[in-house]
Amino acid sequence: MIELIAFLGNPGREYAGNRHNAGRLLAEHLPFAGSLGWQKKYKGFYASLEGGPGLYAGLEASRLPGMGDSAADSPARFHFLMPETYMNLSGESVLAAASFFKIPPARILVVHDELELPLGTAAFKLGGGLGGHNGLRSMKACFGTPDFWRLRIGIGRPNHDDISGWVLSDFSAAERPVLEQVLEAAAAALVQAMVEGPEKLLPEWNKKKIG
Repeated sequence: MIELIAFLGNPGREYAGNRHNAGRLLAEHLPFAGSLGWQKKYKGFYASLEGGPGLYAGLEASRLPGMGDSAADSPARFHFLMPETYMNLSGESVLAAASFFKIPPARILVVHDELELPLGTAAFKLGGGLGGHNGLRSMKACFGTPDFWRLRIGIGRPNHDDISGWVLSDFSAAERPVLEQVLEAAAAALVQAMVEGPEKLLPEWNKKKIG
């Protein structure tokens, strides 16, 4: 089961709408986003939500079909983190929280943008390659393993070689409606993964077309 969820991106208003901040943007679409009390901790912003039998107190069950009775088997508490270290050092923030709560990598899920998936798709994945993603590289460097869960939000590759410029540019006005569909669907899937375990969403969410 998942206990710690990290939303990767860069801090600062100038980066807020960037493709590289797709992970942070998803956090705003969680059905319980408004009830999370974010605090400055662990080199980032931290919040938590009661799990186990009390999970339904923090969720609107009517908006989360298919959850069944599995919430009673979820962890006692879920931990959420938005690293403030910038993307290339985000593993340091996740490690600080994971070490404090004694959470192993296999119970961590990282939400991040993904060049190798087109806009309009999202996917759950355990371990595997890093795809040149600086946030994932930092995670592996800090934890010594790539074996943590990922929720990948497709942003697609540009038709030019300026990858850095692409990921640090904002989603266009034409892309935003598709992005909103993806974030809403992926946020609901993330809640299902919290309750039932992300492995239950495979293979449907191996490369889910949404928008």
